[in-house]
Amino acid sequence: MTDRLSRARAAGVLAVLRAPSAEAALEAAEAIMRGGVTGIEVTYSTPDAPAVIRELIARHGERAYVGAGTVTTPEQAVAAADAGAEFLVCPGTLPDLTRAMLDTGRVVMTGALTPTEVMSALSLGVDVVKVFPASLGGPSYLGALRGPFPDAPLMPTGGVKPENLSEWFAAGAVAVGAGGDLANSGSIAASDWADLEQRAARFAEALAAVRG
Repeated sequence: MTDRLSRARAAGVLAVLRAPSAEAALEAAEAIMRGGVTGIEVTYSTPDAPAVIRELIARHGERAYVGAGTVTTPEQAVAAADAGAEFLVCPGTLPDLTRAMLDTGRVVMTGALTPTEVMSALSLGVDVVKVFPASLGGPSYLGALRGPFPDAPLMPTGGVKPENLSEWFAAGAVAVGAGGDLANSGSIAASDWADLEQRAARFAEALAAVRG
């Protein structure tokens, strides 16, 4: 488990990227990486997501930790894996879909919120349980889940900001997913790459502080 998650742990922050076009997604990812965040989750809300994944890996190799998000069908899982995605993320946990994701051999992260859902995800053998939407309970909720699940790899997504990054990791996060506060949709729509770079820099600075 540790070996499979070493890249996720090293990245620390995964930018949840939703863009109106493949071109915008590539520009946004480049800006985020310039700011110092190297984990990029290209969601299937983005047109041609596999092509974006393939291009980012071609440009950056192992410097970037690139995967697919909002995976909702087995076909999407296979296409993302074929494009080189290192990890696959689903907002929920459906047994058949999760098994198809696991069959790709990639790191699999599926969504859960309640203890029952966390148990279901773990029973299927996922690598990471994506606690979503984590904003509903905050870091204290993640910490509470640590009681019955002390060894579960948990990744909160939703409500993650530079200002509370240390709280999420103190509560036991293996990594965090950051959407609107990092890969901001308004900035992407306005092609404001400088703003995205600044947002990423704040996250990178906060992560460095957490790691001392």
